[in-house]
Amino acid sequence: MKLATSAASTCSSRTRRPASLPEGHTLHRLASELTDTFGGRVVSSSSPQGRFGVGASRLDGRVLERAEAWGKHLLVDFAGLRERVHVHLGIYGSFVVAAADQPVVGQVRWRLATGTATADLRGPTVCELLEPDDADALIDRIGPDPLRADADPDQAWQRISSSRAPIATLLMDQRVMSGVGNVYRAEVLFRHRVDPDLAGHELDRETFAAMWADLMTLMRTGVQTGRIDTVDAEHEPEAMGRDPRVDDHGGEVYVYRRDGQACLVCGATVCTRVHAGRNLFWCPSCQHRR
Repeated sequence: MKLATSAASTCSSRTRRPASLPEGHTLHRLASELTDTFGGRVVSSSSPQGRFGVGASRLDGRVLERAEAWGKHLLVDFAGLRERVHVHLGIYGSFVVAAADQPVVGQVRWRLATGTATADLRGPTVCELLEPDDADALIDRIGPDPLRADADPDQAWQRISSSRAPIATLLMDQRVMSGVGNVYRAEVLFRHRVDPDLAGHELDRETFAAMWADLMTLMRTGVQTGRIDTVDAEHEPEAMGRDPRVDDHGGEVYVYRRDGQACLVCGATVCTRVHAGRNLFWCPSCQHRR
């Protein structure tokens, strides 16, 4: 498929490129890596930076049972301990698993180590021990996660269908649906030709169900590959005779950070604006409300 001729632009000027929160697939991928590396093993636990010193000492010498993701939150369980470790990476956090005997570099909030591996947590928004009731309350506050088998999409639908807020706002509200970030928000709205300004109660149930199913597929692929790819085969670089996309988030996408460029489907100019404090990307032709 070739690019259509460009249409007149109704876009605003380019916006700044702030750092972005990791999306849900990143946390699920991290949870699997931590469980595969440390699950069932005695670990040493420390806080080289000192800000998680008391909590780290309670975990030292215990068996790590598992790590699991709930949207953008990570919970880690240890044998014989009622509390659960709660980690939220925020914008600047990272949790890197590497070979054993790695020197401490930078401000490491929490380090896990065995004889064969280490995992260093740096710059999280949250790293804390939660009592069971507090952990349950955290889970109850967030919406269903498309990557979890126990998720109930009807909970998200009930909140969306009863709201007058724009769908672009609702998809980023972690109380409505957890794990969906700026990239998946923009891409799933484009893929289903939904106007970002459409009020939640105006979205039909069939479109919502299709969007939920699509997010499940797209985000599972993200867990497997570690990147976000959302374009169909006919719009891949080789199929269209175009250069691969180059961006620090990786992956082939339709509209995210493609403002000012031609839409891969219709050729209109992809637009952007600040919406609720975040950059929103959309195609004014493909996502025009008719």
